Amino acid sequence: MDIFTAFGLSASAGLNAYIPLLVVAFVARFTEWIELSSPWSTLESWWVIGVLIVLSLVEFFADKVPAVNHINDIIQTFVRPVAGAIVFAASAQVAEVNPILAMIAGLLIAGGVHVAKSVAVRPAVTATTGGAGNVPVSILEDILSTILSILAIVIPVLIAAIVILLVSWIIWWMWRRANRKSKV
Repeated sequence: MDIFTAFGLSASAGLNAYIPLLVVAFVARFTEWIELSSPWSTLESWWVIGVLIVLSLVEFFADKVPAVNHINDIIQTFVRPVAGAIVFAASAQVAEVNPILAMIAGLLIAGGVHVAKSVAVRPAVTATTGGAGNVPVSILEDILSTILSILAIVIPVLIAAIVILLVSWIIWWMWRRANRKSKV
């Protein structure tokens, strides 16, 4: 299931580079859901988390200011694919995916989402709304990135829990059925 998490996180990085990195950092630091090995465990460092928070705030506000958002998009053209490569490789490590292949996959996924957003979606929004729709769309992108990052981690955990509950229920049902037959 780690590979599905990796795909979701890298797609999320195409919308916002720092949100999936922060989600991975916090989940790895405070839960057992993600265990990062070296060098990815660096994400759990308070220094890295602090830098990611600052960068998230800078990107959040830069993306809401007309003209500055275009410069931010140019900068993010390089940052988001790298963030996608990092989160893909960090979260796919348990699936024993070759790290170079994982980073290339994350780079392509995040880069593809970013290109679609910056070449197709944002220019269309700017053209049809005279730029007035850019701020709401930017906020929506941040919300989607956050939700996608969380779901990419939580859904595999929920699926595992459901499978465990289902198997437990089947074993209990079969045991109960076997006990009823032995009494007859």
